[in-house]
Amino acid sequence: MKKLHILSRSREPFADRREAGELLGLELAGYRGKNAVVLGIPRGGIVIAREIADALEADLDIVFARKLGAPGNPELAVGSVGEDGRVFLNKGLIQQFAIPPSDLAQEREAQWALIKQRSLAFRKVRPKIPLAGRIVILTDDGVATGATMRAALWSARQEHPAKLIAALPVGPEGTLRQLSENADEVFCLCVPPYLGAVGQFYLNFAQVEDREVLEILKQSANRSHSHA
Repeated sequence: MKKLHILSRSREPFADRREAGELLGLELAGYRGKNAVVLGIPRGGIVIAREIADALEADLDIVFARKLGAPGNPELAVGSVGEDGRVFLNKGLIQQFAIPPSDLAQEREAQWALIKQRSLAFRKVRPKIPLAGRIVILTDDGVATGATMRAALWSARQEHPAKLIAALPVGPEGTLRQLSENADEVFCLCVPPYLGAVGQFYLNFAQVEDREVLEILKQSANRSHSHA
């Protein structure tokens, strides 16, 4: 079975994150009722993850991973840090921009502090679901460099899931091929010839607030308790 599933090369945008999640749920229908866990990267990834989890009758949880931004250009991901503190560094970009180790260490500490702060609040609502032996599906609203998704995949792999899948609405083929080295399978709805920014592939790409993420996780936790 091939690891990378490119489902379209269309440039047509999604209406919003909910539509993208619903479409991914259809593509992943073979995992329906298989006791899967869907992990969303906050914040936008949680909206995607909810739709997939609903379609697959799966558990829903959050995974924390933060990109490490370049000095003076925080949107350029030169690496990332995952929920377990592990760091991924894009050595090619770091060398290209001659980023000193001290700057990387400072950025890592700043992003790690944010992860710890957020996990403290979110884990009160949705205690972490153990991933050992489970089918784990990791999602976000899209990838560009893939640094954050790779950190999340690394973090999930440490818990020894039975299968680790990355499911994405949109991303560049080169990044997806790199991610396929860290996942058992990668599904992507849209792989355009050129991707400038993920938000260009959504008609509505409004920012997702923490309160919406907390509400989604609270609803998920309540459903899990009612099924227990």
